[in-house]
Amino acid sequence: MQQLDVVTFGEAMAMFIANEPGALHEVDQYTRELAGAETNVAIGLARLGFKSGWVSKVGSDPFGKFIIQRLQKENVNIDQVFFDVNCPTGFQMKSKVLVGDPEVQYFRKGSAASHMNAGDFHEEYFKQARHMHMTGIPLALSSHTRAFAEYALSYMKKIGNTVSFDPNLRPSLWTSKEEMIEVTNKIAIEANVVLPGITEGEILTGYKNPRDIASFYLDKGVELVVIKLGESGAFYKNLREEGTVNPFEVKEVVDTVGAGDGFAVGLISGLLESLSIQEAVLRGNAIGSLAVQSPGDNDGYPTRNQLNEFMQKNTQGVK
Repeated sequence: MQQLDVVTFGEAMAMFIANEPGALHEVDQYTRELAGAETNVAIGLARLGFKSGWVSKVGSDPFGKFIIQRLQKENVNIDQVFFDVNCPTGFQMKSKVLVGDPEVQYFRKGSAASHMNAGDFHEEYFKQARHMHMTGIPLALSSHTRAFAEYALSYMKKIGNTVSFDPNLRPSLWTSKEEMIEVTNKIAIEANVVLPGITEGEILTGYKNPRDIASFYLDKGVELVVIKLGESGAFYKNLREEGTVNPFEVKEVVDTVGAGDGFAVGLISGLLESLSIQEAVLRGNAIGSLAVQSPGDNDGYPTRNQLNEFMQKNTQGVK
């Protein structure tokens, strides 16, 4: 079994992106792509040369086979991805927009991934990974995936490996806002690194100021909090230092979906390479800015050479 730099888990879906603006039911042609916050991170890290693994279940159907082939093409390890002959692979439809966020419709209820449970956890596979990245989505999918997430987190902490957590809030998947906040924060405070968006931070903590949001988690034992500020860059804080890292200039925003996962790719990769926090956040800003300039969730994620070239050529500090 090969050693991994990062392991992650969750649900992947086939995604159909409208080829023209308009209501989803009126669009005639769509382009098929891959969607999934955790697969985005695994793909982004693999493109930078890291050994990343993704754990899940997919249906034994064309969508599931498409996901497997795509991840193999991206050099993501899928040794712990299994076909479920009884449950389907989820899919989603996404509108094309000229300004703002696209409309997304999900068809994922009862999916194969939602049946992943703690009994599917493979200790040896996770043990080989230096770091685990997780999001709040599996916490909301089902009681089965929540149990898997809780077990994975406790195991990685027990063996001393680091964990990053992106809340990635999906209110429509939760029974109530109160449950979403309670469960998400219960997991967040156990992670080493927490990286919410500013709006997510406000929802989860009740604070609006990035410094106060960060302190909420630091006071509970989190080592580093990085808050994504969108067009304003990102704010970071630990017990020793804090600061705001300005964004890179974006000439045209095509699609904002996947930008947060791209930011996670940059941050995690930088921390694994022992960059300073500021340098790691800067790399996160760079990949996030590339992500919003492409239509697919991870189309804009760069290779190592592309990232270096972008960061050398583009100016930082334009708000």
